[in-house]
Amino acid sequence: MVGAPAAADAAARARRLPRLRVGLHLNLVEGSPVLPPASVPDLVGRDGGFDQNLVRAGCRFFFRAAARRQLAAEIRAQFAAFRATGLALDHVNAHRHMHIHPTVAGLILRIGREFGLRAVRVPDEPFALLRRAAAAEGSRVRRPLYAPWIALLRRRLRRAGLALNDHLLGIAWTGAMTEARVLRLVAALPEGVSELYCHPAVAQTPRLKRTMPGYRPVEELAALQSAAVRAAIERAGIELVSYADLPAPRRAALSAP
Repeated sequence: MVGAPAAADAAARARRLPRLRVGLHLNLVEGSPVLPPASVPDLVGRDGGFDQNLVRAGCRFFFRAAARRQLAAEIRAQFAAFRATGLALDHVNAHRHMHIHPTVAGLILRIGREFGLRAVRVPDEPFALLRRAAAAEGSRVRRPLYAPWIALLRRRLRRAGLALNDHLLGIAWTGAMTEARVLRLVAALPEGVSELYCHPAVAQTPRLKRTMPGYRPVEELAALQSAAVRAAIERAGIELVSYADLPAPRRAALSAP
């Protein structure tokens, strides 16, 4: 998230870890833009921050030409800020999964090509698997309302010839991907490429409590470092990869009549 307060520190740490694959987490709905707020007035409020109402922001992106121009400029600025870190662009996604918005997705595809975009996350959680996993702990989950937009995003990415994941695990349990839950999901992992979606941290700081209330980042970090989870992955023969390791689908060829 290149516009976040600790972005420079995060980039410096990533450069010291050459095996770490890092993606651009575009942010269009929380915090401050990379561009001066005065240059993107249709994207921000009086405080200079992005509109956090996703429905209102999404309608503005879709219906207002001025907002779309400013949105394109901000997306390009965030791609440029990522390039300036010197890190290789592993993949792209957006905060609050805003890249499923058709306008945002189209701009990412168009602008991202200029910056070496080759892979995009699809936030598609396998509901049947998740429902069984939730039932095992006596809880319930709901199917997301934005499933049609996820399907549209997947089709667009495949047509564009970009690499993508098949599944994303951790959306319904955002902020609470504990060791027990990760083990349950790993044991029932579907065929294909699955991304594990977590928000780990070494401590629950006051800022994290304020911005992500109810999240359990320390437990999520423990799950990712768990010997039991690693052993389960090895027993199942699961291969750990990054987006850079995924083959891109072939673009559909057009035949002349």
